[in-house]
Amino acid sequence: MKICKLLFIAMLLMLTAGITGCVEKTPPKTQTNVVEITNFSFQPGSITVPPGTVVTWVNNDPMEHTVTSKDGTFSSGNMATGGRFNFTFSKPGKYPYQCLIHPSMVGEIIVAVASVQTEMKNTGNNMIGLKLVASGFVAPMEFISSKDGRMFVVDQIGLVKVITKDGTLQKEPFLDISDRMVKISPRYDERGLLGLAFHPDFARNGRVFVFYSAPLRSGAPEGWNCTNNLSEFRVLKDNPNMIDMNSEKVLLQIDKPQMNHNGGTIAFGPDGYLYLPLGDGGGANDVGMGHVSGGNAQNTSTLLGKILRIDVNVNMNDTGAAYGIPADNPFVNEKGFLPEIWAYGLRNPYRISFDSSGRLFVADAGQNLWEEVDIVSKGGNYGWNIREGTHCFDPNSPKESPASCPDIGRKGEPLLGPVIEYDHNNRTVVVGGYLYEGKALMPLAGSYVFADWSSSFAKIDGKLYMAKPAGEGLWKVEEIRVADRPGERINEYIRSLGQDDEGEIYVLTSDVGGPTGDTGKIYKMVSSG
Repeated sequence: MKICKLLFIAMLLMLTAGITGCVEKTPPKTQTNVVEITNFSFQPGSITVPPGTVVTWVNNDPMEHTVTSKDGTFSSGNMATGGRFNFTFSKPGKYPYQCLIHPSMVGEIIVAVASVQTEMKNTGNNMIGLKLVASGFVAPMEFISSKDGRMFVVDQIGLVKVITKDGTLQKEPFLDISDRMVKISPRYDERGLLGLAFHPDFARNGRVFVFYSAPLRSGAPEGWNCTNNLSEFRVLKDNPNMIDMNSEKVLLQIDKPQMNHNGGTIAFGPDGYLYLPLGDGGGANDVGMGHVSGGNAQNTSTLLGKILRIDVNVNMNDTGAAYGIPADNPFVNEKGFLPEIWAYGLRNPYRISFDSSGRLFVADAGQNLWEEVDIVSKGGNYGWNIREGTHCFDPNSPKESPASCPDIGRKGEPLLGPVIEYDHNNRTVVVGGYLYEGKALMPLAGSYVFADWSSSFAKIDGKLYMAKPAGEGLWKVEEIRVADRPGERINEYIRSLGQDDEGEIYVLTSDVGGPTGDTGKIYKMVSSG
């Protein structure tokens, strides 16, 4: 009995560390996981394994139990004390099971492919170099193009700087809204200047859109934190490298109950409409002040926890509206839905991007256990706070993935899963990126390039990743190694990624966790040769 318990404890420690099998120099073809039956429960109640894994149940209870799948795939029969049952899981999917003798005992095996469960080894094809482009920023949030040869650095403290066609960093800011923002904490803050987008016809009309955190507006709920503004500005007629600060038009205001989960990136899609990602309101679990029963992300009468899609080309003088609603938005005429909503069920969609085919990639920051990237489609429900990634979520027990939960939303719609998922083993939060469509780094071609912010606040250890489809299920993920750096990692906090007109990708970093100092840098990903 003691040996079995020691074996289980050792296996559980390995699982907690993100190891899904025995540690050997040459991994075996199959991996083994152990579930202990004890105290009338399956422990762990939910585990995620790759295809080909042998799962072993060990009955350490004084009573008989069964391990019986709800779809009839496997059944142990009655297991006496000390009994063992093995089953090999070959196909991806979810396998809920229970004890037929004690039906309240339930568990779940999730068979997933290409999840980042372990640190990736260098295959020789995923090594890149980094070329410093600019430095001296506080907390760089975006590095984007205006499609005319210039690149723009969005700094969380309220500044946007221009890098001209010849690579010169302009001294005077393109935009400075620091005096219009809420006061942000230098130690850590998720508010500030979060997003910038150039109108598709910017070269002709000079229209620029920004998303930032302003002080709580008059009339907002008492005790709430801030009001996020979506605003339009225009460049000066005689100086395209500077915004006319008197031209601001506030198009949309979203009151926030907490400081965090603001979303961030705004982007025009290939359809010419503006997409705006919004977090669930902040706090934890999508509960508490400012969060409705069942969570804001699942509540279609609030904009929080959603991706919005709006038309900024309406004439305010003619309609009186700050923006229009595209006629083909999925819920325009559906009762109980706000018409701006394009997709919902999101926790904190911090970074979004479109690829050349029009797919919308959304990195949705997770909570205690799982990070995810979704390819978001029209009208989709992505599960929060019913699910965290592919796993069930319980707001009352957020550090454990429950064995079962609904497969549908509260209106009966299916919950859609991510294409990328990873755990918190030496990682903290996903930083969304771009599908690589450049020419300088062909081993990355067709890969979604993204990052994780750092191992922790204390250890500065941001990681770069690349992911590609690998049949059905989750995409195959590999870590991108950085040449000429200790441990082949960047050894800085990774705040964001950027992309230029040629599809080349940039890494935005800093040496401190909060918006303070001047350690912010922008690197271009280049060949390591």
